[in-house]
This record gives sequence, structure tokens and C-alpha cells, in this order.
Amino acid sequence: MLKLIKEKVYKGAEMKTYRKNTAAIILNAENEILLFQRADLPQVWGFPQGGIEKGESAEQAIVRELEEEIGTHAFDIVGKYPEYLRYDFPEGMTFPDWNYDGQEQQYFLIRLHPEALINVKTEHPEFISYKPVCFAAIDFNVFSFKADVYRKVLTYFKKEFKEIK
Repeated sequence: MLKLIKEKVYKGAEMKTYRKNTAAIILNAENEILLFQRADLPQVWGFPQGGIEKGESAEQAIVRELEEEIGTHAFDIVGKYPEYLRYDFPEGMTFPDWNYDGQEQQYFLIRLHPEALINVKTEHPEFISYKPVCFAAIDFNVFSFKADVYRKVLTYFKKEFKEIK
């Protein structure tokens, strides 16, 4: 069983526990952003992400997660959001293997190598499809409860990396 890092935070009189996590905003060779359709909630699109294991850096975790979730290691990390961002899970959302109030994520900007092949049909599929989009065409409503964090990260990377379409 994976040992995940927890972060405890006080919000007023309430203690919240956040799962340390890493996430990838992925660019293809045309500098388009790749959105991934979730396998468990097909109406929701998002980005590859996953927990940071004990003893693992956020960079090591994103490399592992991209191999596990989209079947590739043909990429470069070209950017990093300057801080971790948090979001809370919606009321009633539960997970079979762990219990957290939300996630605290380190975001990376990833550029796929031109020869990179994406395979969403992995051993434990998280996604069923993906599509390239330009920043201006992103409908933040498809991100569900993560929309505010995604908007913040994507806006930051768009500003810092002008080549993003």
C-alpha cells in the first residue's frame, strides 16, 4: 500500500487534512493544452495527477504518475507553479483507500516530446480519452469543483509561457 503524505491545516476551529499531490498541465508539440476525460466521471475533464509518496519529491511523483496514467515518459518538465494550491472535496465525496478533506497540489507544465505516444488504456485507467485545446477555448465548467484552481494555474502558465496557444 502506498504511504501518502498528509498536511494538516486549521481552518477556523476546524482541522482539515489535505493529501499532498502533484498534477500536470500538458502541452503537445503544437503548444495546445491536453484535456483528459475522466473514466469514473465521463462528464468531467481534467489533468493527470496523483499523490506524492513518502520519500518522493513532487518532480519524481509527476514522472511516475504520467507513466501510470498516460503511459509515457517522453516529456520535459518546463515549468512549475510557484506554490502548492489547495482545494476541498465536495461534501459527501469519499474514497475507498483514504480519507482527506481535499488535496494540496504542486502543478507542473509538461511539454511532450514530438514522438511521445499517449496511452490512456493503462493497467488502472483514470482517463478514457483526451483532446488538445487552445487556452481561449477552455470551458472551465467541465472541471467541476477544481475549476478555480485550474483557472489559476492555467492563467499563470499562459502568462509565463507565451507560446501556449
